[in-house]
Amino acid sequence: MSHVGYRAADPMERRVQSLTESQRFTPPVTGTVVPIAGSTIEVVSVRLDAELAAMGELAQCLSDGERLRASRFVFERHRRRFIVGRARLRHLLASRLGVQPDAVELVYGPRGKPRLSRSFADADLCFNVSHSEDVAVYVFSSGREIGVDVEAVSELRDADEIAARFFSRRENQAYLALDPCDRPLGFFNCWTRKEAFIKALGDGLYYPLDCFDVSLAPGEPARILRVADVAGSACGWTLYDLDLEPGFVGAVVVGDQVTFRARRP
Repeated sequence: MSHVGYRAADPMERRVQSLTESQRFTPPVTGTVVPIAGSTIEVVSVRLDAELAAMGELAQCLSDGERLRASRFVFERHRRRFIVGRARLRHLLASRLGVQPDAVELVYGPRGKPRLSRSFADADLCFNVSHSEDVAVYVFSSGREIGVDVEAVSELRDADEIAARFFSRRENQAYLALDPCDRPLGFFNCWTRKEAFIKALGDGLYYPLDCFDVSLAPGEPARILRVADVAGSACGWTLYDLDLEPGFVGAVVVGDQVTFRARRP
């Protein structure tokens, strides 16, 4: 299970209808671009298990800092996933900015969330990325803060202890009320939804996890239920649930209002 962080397609396009927060959508994990929410939000899911022969070509678009970071991975599979994941991000951003992938400049917020440098301020493009094993999900929006998380569902021996420590009281009660066979999915529903929210905020684990509640029961609509003393329906954020390939769950959180950033003079 990944902890909150900002880690870090030749797309065939398919349009789907706008979604309400209670709906789910399925982006096939084949590099398909899926516009949602009135075509202002895009979700792209890809496989990171690229052919070894493509690794050298993909690495060419990385920055010197990214190549250095890749060289520090001990295990080859982790190095490969990083190179492919970051190269795909650069290609996806470049196609939306009209530049070459190696010309994309990234900067990082105080808590590590990546965003485009000021030289691309006119684009008003927000993005986020998450990966688990060999599945990566990228999300893009026009001027609306956004966060995504994807996880592989598994049975964790210490899931109950993690839920007691990191879930809110309301979430933990809902988790413990599940049938034992539903708890693994309920656990990762909650985890991905909470992580997507704090990634959208850009605060990482610095944001108190017990200050907000999300739904988690399998089959229950994905919702933010509360943020501090504000009801989820009035909190300014919308939660979407991702249906990925079998064995994976994911969530996207997007701000309801456009964030206007300072443009270049």
